[in-house]
Amino acid sequence: MKRSGSMLDISEDSQHSTNKAPPPKKPLEDHMESVNMNGSHVTLVENLPVEKVKSGDRIAILDFGAQYGKVIDRRVRELRVQSEMFPLNTTAKQIFDLGGFKAIIISGGPNSVYAVDAPTIDPEIFTCGLPVLGICYGFQLMNKLNGGNVSREHIREDGACEIQIDTRVALFNGLDDVETVLLTHGDSVSDSTVAPDFQVMAKSGHHVAGICNEQRKLYGVQFHPEVDLTTHGSKMFENFLFKIVGCCGNFTIQNREQACIDEIKNIVGDKKVLVMVSGGVDSAVCAALLSRALGPNRVTAIHIDNGFMRHEESDAVEKSLAALNLPVHRYNYGTTFRSSGEHAQEGEMSLDECDDPELKRRIIGNTFIRVKDLIMKDLNITHEEYFLAQGTLRPDLIESASALASGHADTIKTHHNDTALVRDLRNLGKVVEPLKDFHKDEVRELGKDLGLPEQIVQRHPFPGPGLAIRILCAADRRPEFYFDLPVFDEEVHGSIQELTEKLISAAVNPSQGIYEYHRLEKARTDTLLSLSQRDRILAEKQTFQISAHVLPIKTVGVQGDARSYSYAVALSTDERPIPWQLLFAYASVIPKLFHGINRVCYAFGRKIENSIEDLTRTLLVPQIVTKLQMADHIASNVLFAREPAYTGVTLQNVGHKIQQMPVVLLPIDFDREKCAAGSYKHSIVLRPFVTSDFMTGQAAIPGIHIPEETLLEMDYAIRSNVLGISRVLLDMTCKPPGTTEWE
Repeated sequence: MKRSGSMLDISEDSQHSTNKAPPPKKPLEDHMESVNMNGSHVTLVENLPVEKVKSGDRIAILDFGAQYGKVIDRRVRELRVQSEMFPLNTTAKQIFDLGGFKAIIISGGPNSVYAVDAPTIDPEIFTCGLPVLGICYGFQLMNKLNGGNVSREHIREDGACEIQIDTRVALFNGLDDVETVLLTHGDSVSDSTVAPDFQVMAKSGHHVAGICNEQRKLYGVQFHPEVDLTTHGSKMFENFLFKIVGCCGNFTIQNREQACIDEIKNIVGDKKVLVMVSGGVDSAVCAALLSRALGPNRVTAIHIDNGFMRHEESDAVEKSLAALNLPVHRYNYGTTFRSSGEHAQEGEMSLDECDDPELKRRIIGNTFIRVKDLIMKDLNITHEEYFLAQGTLRPDLIESASALASGHADTIKTHHNDTALVRDLRNLGKVVEPLKDFHKDEVRELGKDLGLPEQIVQRHPFPGPGLAIRILCAADRRPEFYFDLPVFDEEVHGSIQELTEKLISAAVNPSQGIYEYHRLEKARTDTLLSLSQRDRILAEKQTFQISAHVLPIKTVGVQGDARSYSYAVALSTDERPIPWQLLFAYASVIPKLFHGINRVCYAFGRKIENSIEDLTRTLLVPQIVTKLQMADHIASNVLFAREPAYTGVTLQNVGHKIQQMPVVLLPIDFDREKCAAGSYKHSIVLRPFVTSDFMTGQAAIPGIHIPEETLLEMDYAIRSNVLGISRVLLDMTCKPPGTTEWE
């Protein structure tokens, strides 16, 4: 059925405009000889051979599917040591036969070591004489294969935690006795299950967080030293590589810009490239590299407005991309995207009928490819003549569980640039992705080297599917609530949702006295035990009430290197000033104690009194998209202090302090009367996020990362200027357990 045009479409579908760029710069001359593998960074993950050498200073990384596996590789390279990634079934003999490897690092992964299909490793890895560092899953394998045990724990850990370490151990030399690290696991090692001849070198409460056999140079850590949330992780790698392994640190990676250009030339040959540009740094750098490598006459750049762009986004994209000296063809296909199904078959659910987040992503990704084919016809270019280029980054591929990044990673969410249709094109050798080995901050550095404008290089990331994945859709007004609860020994009354909220309320009000019901008391005491000493003192002195409500919506997260699709919790209180330290402390504890929760928010305004059972029917239709566009535009203006504050305060421009701030629309009216038949109101979530590697990160804390008055202004301005907004919330969840985006 042909659907009515979107009020967001600037022109009818299939019409386009082209910005005329100034004369192109002269492309980089091809004066370099072909790259010799000696000194380059090549990996088996990319299906390229690892060079056999007689001697060297290399580190082998065995990949078990960790979301942060490629970050390990990056951390090693940052310390000027060459590293290669191998599949997990690589044997010790194969590593020795290649030559030049001085140590082995085993990554984390989403599996349990006791699962029936759990991947394992060549036991000789631990007896071959090379130093070994096992991380997360690698730590558990080290313990198990050396005679220890691993058990499933009631309280899982997914977030930044404080651990106690033994600084006499070489891996921890120069560190403090207490360190902040990222823990992501449900399986644990205890003092009684440590492998024989290994000593405990780190603890998180009663859990063992690190073991070692220093004589054999075997070290295992339950946490992730490779990510930013582990404060001194780089120092741990430095200790391992130089104090334990004895690396020289003389590996200088060749000019990465030239390496990308060489790759483009080798793949494309004498043909041409079609590149889809969004205006973000990834696609902009990709387009700039293509222009340098091939010359602008062999690059066709297109921008597709899918109907889910931010307010006036496509206009800004068209202007900013003129700096690349490439003509950009702009197309508006909002109606096509909204009416599309995953496979473009009759009877399929269309995007504007869909409320499943993963299906939304797949539909949008596949529609991009189909629209690309329509545009190629319009521009009279052929598949035989052209390659497709994308600004795909390493995190995109890891979260999509692409074999290009990891053979064993769990799918967290499908990225629009890694759908089934894109993978089919890759298999045909028709896709050019020169940035697939890069992380966001590395791309920004490359963008600076290429001379891209600052407004492009430092632009906040925006997902390819656009606002479509920042609108949580709801086809049913009252969805079923599924939540695993412990068996209550006592007689309790109420729905599953009410019982869950009682447990969480006991956890966030630990100073209210001892509970009669055992499970409620356990939630209270477990919370106090899980808090840091500083936060525990605050919690024990807490005199005000915090309300906790489980929202009947699910969000995507990453817990234990695996995808989670779990519920969100909203905390609220009448206490003023807002007790941010305690709220953020509880936000870190709740997902550990309640495994069906992966995200915790604070709701601005008065304390919420009633459980939220009903949803506002919400689908991807123009009026809903417009509502979020307005809220997003207002929040962005406040973040960058572009306009005077409605509340009269003087705002700071803090956009440079926040690396990303998704603004999300929820199908929830928090203050709807229970007797009301329905509601047209929604709520807005602010997700200011602080990160450097974009694989992990910290939710921005008011007063530390972002001024409280900035958030209060966003709350007031959105509710005052956007019709039908019930509440504004602040997402307080780190990554992990919550992903940056909600879907």
